[in-house]
Amino acid sequence: MTSATTVTTQQEARPSAAAKPLRWAADVVSTLREGARLHLDYSAQSLWRVDRLIDELRREDTPYAAVESVLRGLGAYAGEVIVRQTDAEWWATGGDHWVRTPDGRLWDPFEEARRCFTGAGSLRLLCRDATREAARP
Repeated sequence: MTSATTVTTQQEARPSAAAKPLRWAADVVSTLREGARLHLDYSAQSLWRVDRLIDELRREDTPYAAVESVLRGLGAYAGEVIVRQTDAEWWATGGDHWVRTPDGRLWDPFEEARRCFTGAGSLRLLCRDATREAARP
């Protein structure tokens, strides 16, 4: 298998694994722009705003069931930030989705969004750690 074939195969694999997370991320970006006037631009810095938003939802005692799809969208958004920052790719199996960074590590931004809602996680720090690990030689 040549290098060009490997690259083509990897690029073709991305759309199937990335389809749902990309849609979830786009939906939450659009919803927050319209409803909350929150601009998310897929930058690592925008994850500060995402963490604060999730923190506000928790402090307002919002029931988990009421924010479950929003958390899924915010997790997908954070995952896509990692993908764009590190040249990572989405992986999917059995209905679960992860981000695989070039160093081979798997990251679960959906679980981190749920942890953030409980006060025990941070999508910003997940992105920082994933990009830092991916940048190591």
